[in-house]
Parts: sequence; structure tokens; C-alpha cells
Amino acid sequence: MLRLGVNIDHVATVRQARRIDVPDPVEAALLAEKGGADGITVHLREDRRHIQQRDVERLRAKVKSKLNLEMAVTPEMARLAEQLRPDDACFVPEQRDELTTEGGLDVRSQSARVRDAVERLQARGIRVSLFIDPDDSQIEASRETGAHGVEIHTGRYANALGDKSRDLGEVAAAVAFARRLGLEVHGGHGLNYDNVLPIARIPEIVELNIGHSIVARAIMVGMEQAVREMKELLRKAREA
Repeated sequence: MLRLGVNIDHVATVRQARRIDVPDPVEAALLAEKGGADGITVHLREDRRHIQQRDVERLRAKVKSKLNLEMAVTPEMARLAEQLRPDDACFVPEQRDELTTEGGLDVRSQSARVRDAVERLQARGIRVSLFIDPDDSQIEASRETGAHGVEIHTGRYANALGDKSRDLGEVAAAVAFARRLGLEVHGGHGLNYDNVLPIARIPEIVELNIGHSIVARAIMVGMEQAVREMKELLRKAREA
């Protein structure tokens, strides 16, 4: 089964534009679960530009599916994850001046630091994945940290104009290599209702994390329906 993790960060982005209580990302998460989401993903950024710690605390208390917490590889964020106790954690790169995560984590250049963070969280029963580019050396470095899995960055595929076959092939090869090394494989970034099917057909991927396109669709049809539509696409991809 291909799981769908729904990232609700941008519900909080709209809320933070006015610094008020609505829209509530927790309410959005519960509606996403009604629509069939297999998990809820949030990125607690160091600058707290959208999701706040209180949001994660409330989500931990209310979400019935899996809660996946994305975060930077820092001691502060590791301490927060130990306190908040998500089911899963995903270490991602983070820069203050980016609009969204722009690339994968360079695990190879900071392997000791990443390994320490992975061991720290997995010792608390939190499954850890690393958000990386589709690059064999990064996949090998990820395995050496002891991480449970990797999330392959699909942004280059998603953003490619015209023929996407080369970028799709790059993702598929990376996914297959990661699986051969024994890592659980997820995918995400830039996926939407128009481009998700080829990625969803890659058999070794067990989870896709999708946010912006679902939140954008939810403005038009509601969160529950937006998630239901994406789930239907994933179902069709695996049945094809």
C-alpha cells in the first residue's frame, strides 16, 4: 500500500499572515484524516514561520494516524522531538531565506552530526528518515547513520519542463538503490495532482508526503475532498 502523508504547514502559513487563530492546522489535520490521509506531516522550522510548537503538541494529542515531524539537524530540535514524541521524524536542510526546502540534506558532509541525532531519536522509539536528493552517495551515507529510511527529494522531477523522463528515471534509480540497501523509501516535494502518478507508480516507494498542492486544492473543494482526490490518484497508480 502506498501511504499518503498530508503536510499541513501552509494552513498555518495563512493563519500566521494575521497572527490569529484561524485557519487551524489541527482542524485541517483531522479533516485530512477523514479524507483518508495515512499520516500528518508538519515542519517545525527554527524561525517558526508557520507551524508552532503548540500546534505540534495539539496534533500529538488529537491525530489518530501517524504524526511525522520535519526538522533541522540541531540539538534544540532534537530535544523538542524527544519532548513532543512524534511517530516519525524527518531531518531536512533548513535556510532562513528560502521559501520552502530547496534541496536534500547533505548527509555525507555531516555524517557524525546526523548519526548522533538519528541515534538520539530512535533510542526514544521515533522512526527517523532523512530528506535527501536522489544521489547514491547520499543514500549510502544515510544508511551509515542508522536511519530507518530516506525521503527522496522529487523537486527536480516536479519542476522539470517538457520531458520529465530523465528526472523520473533518476528518482526511480535512487529509490531502487535505497531499497536494496534496506532503507524504507518515501518521496516528496513539488508533487501535485498532475505529476504524481509516475512517482506513485515506483513500486519501492511506500509513502508520499504532499502539502502545498493539497492545501491549494482544499481552498476550492475543502480539505477532506482534496485528500480524497489525491488518495484516489495513488490508488489508481498502484492498480495500473
